[in-house]
Amino acid sequence: MGNSLKAIAAFVPSNKCQKYLLEDLEEMPVDKMVDLSGRQMRRLPVHICSFRELVKLYLSDNNLNHLPPELEQLQNLQILALDFNNFKALPLVVCTLKQLCILYLGNNKLCSLPLELRLLQNLKTLWIESNCLQDLPEVVCELSLLKTLHAGSNALRTLPPQLQCLQELRTIWLSGNLLSEFPPVLLDMPFLEVIDVDRNSIRFFPSLAHLPGLKLVIYDHNPCRNAPKVAKGVRRVGRWSEETPEPRKRSGAVIEITLDEKPLLPPAAKTEPE
Repeated sequence: MGNSLKAIAAFVPSNKCQKYLLEDLEEMPVDKMVDLSGRQMRRLPVHICSFRELVKLYLSDNNLNHLPPELEQLQNLQILALDFNNFKALPLVVCTLKQLCILYLGNNKLCSLPLELRLLQNLKTLWIESNCLQDLPEVVCELSLLKTLHAGSNALRTLPPQLQCLQELRTIWLSGNLLSEFPPVLLDMPFLEVIDVDRNSIRFFPSLAHLPGLKLVIYDHNPCRNAPKVAKGVRRVGRWSEETPEPRKRSGAVIEITLDEKPLLPPAAKTEPE
């Protein structure tokens, strides 16, 4: 009987159904977290916005395409997950949540991001993968504390030169885009630690040996004619990656490289702010 009621609630978003689904959320949770993922909701229950001390709000895997203006009351929110929904535009109310550290927007229908996103100056991690972006919105380059950018599985062909202004950026994931050349701006970002350009259309890789912070470069599934040259100790994942990044000795022997660190692959689960 319970499963039947939940099935009905998923398709008839009435107040009564919402109350049934959220009957245990009438008061502020002790852990300051609300997880409403996978509820097939078409709208966020407004009473959630009264939990003004809320720190984490997970709304993943629903049918949301807008958010109530009352969301602005959640000024302590640090993590907001809106991935796997039906957003064609980012609700501007999200840009009023100035304490956000992590914002998940993946697997929606976003073609752009609003200029108001620049107000989120505490943002450290932004997930915009699997959307409809043909260009990386330049407003992203104004998020001065951004450390991690997930922009894979879009239709990006280039990156804006302004990206080099993000001096806190350490990891950038660009797999599954339409890059035909290695983004030149990344060559001017010595602080990058992880670069992922897997599954693009890059035919030639410039040397990355001058990037002192680099730890991992993923370049597999590109029609490349060469592997990117990297400094000693940098992990490469892709064609010819077993070869040394250093020049071969005259004898033809390959210099061995010992890796002390495991590859920094994309996290399987959502991360917490530092």
